[in-house]
Amino acid sequence: MKQNNLIKLIFLFPFILILTGCWDLKGLDRQVFVIGIGLDVSDEKGKVDITYLIANPEVGSSMSGGGAEEDTVMTITMRSPDFLSLRHSANSAIAREIAYDLLRVIVVSEELAKDEEFIRFLYSAEKDREIKRNTYLIVTKEKAAEFLSKNDPKFLTRPHKFYENMIQRGIEVGFIPNSELHHFFRVTEEDANLFLATYATTNIRQKEDEYRINEMDALAGDVRIEGETNSANFLGAAVFLEGMMIGTLTGVENRIVMLLHDASSITDILAPIPDPFHEDYELTVRIRKQHNTSVEMNLHDMPPKIHVTLPLTVDVLTDPSMENPVDNKKKVEKLRSTMEEFMETKIMALVEKSQKEFKAEPFGWSLYARKEFKTLKDYMEFDWMRTYPEMKIDVDVEIRFGQFGRQPKTPSYKGIRD
Repeated sequence: MKQNNLIKLIFLFPFILILTGCWDLKGLDRQVFVIGIGLDVSDEKGKVDITYLIANPEVGSSMSGGGAEEDTVMTITMRSPDFLSLRHSANSAIAREIAYDLLRVIVVSEELAKDEEFIRFLYSAEKDREIKRNTYLIVTKEKAAEFLSKNDPKFLTRPHKFYENMIQRGIEVGFIPNSELHHFFRVTEEDANLFLATYATTNIRQKEDEYRINEMDALAGDVRIEGETNSANFLGAAVFLEGMMIGTLTGVENRIVMLLHDASSITDILAPIPDPFHEDYELTVRIRKQHNTSVEMNLHDMPPKIHVTLPLTVDVLTDPSMENPVDNKKKVEKLRSTMEEFMETKIMALVEKSQKEFKAEPFGWSLYARKEFKTLKDYMEFDWMRTYPEMKIDVDVEIRFGQFGRQPKTPSYKGIRD
């Protein structure tokens, strides 16, 4: 009899193990999901105003049924010393458990980002196990609470996908940096480089003389976009040194940083450049980086020297002057030299800005510098941060042409008009 009971127990034991995995499951009706956290300066020392952007889990799901008219998101703002204590404090107004499973962005106002105390509040995110290290850091021109409440994504019933898709595509084309939290912590603790965070705003310039329709030298809010589109504009970067915001980079300057930095996630760039054959026109080119940047250093000279070679493949997609350079070697060389000179000028302007204004660099060159020293102690004594502003830096752009559009040759303008 005992043997039969033992056999039954052995037979039932695997099923008991399977059932144990369900004890802690929670339904959607018992949770709310925070998809964005906003941080703003408060009047009380040691605390910040924290805004939750909360998604309605039932909108856009099979559970929604007749609730299609419900709001997709809601915001709530409370004062707190950190992220951790706020989760329970917010339950005074929210009747469900607050979860960070869908958290994609931490939004910080520019005012707070420029405060020396900012880093104290952000490091509480490193302590919370539920805040993922690939959460993106965004700096906004206005208050974070205003940005989160005014932003109205189109075509997306699930708003957390808007931030994820918008940021990922912005990184691919180079207009915003990859500003994941773990990068912020790593760069800040290295104490050698600049960290770049995504710059965004919902305050778009309205007057004709206050905005630029061209993205060149523009930040978020400088390019006015008309029509029914998203309220938020993501363009450029907020520059951090030692955990505090010290300036900004335009969208084009951020592209240059990502091209020079081998660890960037940029895939390809569509950009206008001056047409060397007609001053009234611009060529649209696709720029691709297929090989790593070459960085050569001589850090024992006075001043220390850095020589950078940036290899690029360029596809010329338009020919508004209708010069058809593809079959003419002289025209091809003129086009190449014009493009290289144009890009080198832009790059050197940014390098000079990093040396004179920021006193540090975002290009990752300090990693190359460590290889120039026998020991870490020698590198530390060199003091990269102190020495960088005085270095002599040269950048050469080497362009290899790819395609000249789907149809390389176009009719000559004179041939059509004559």
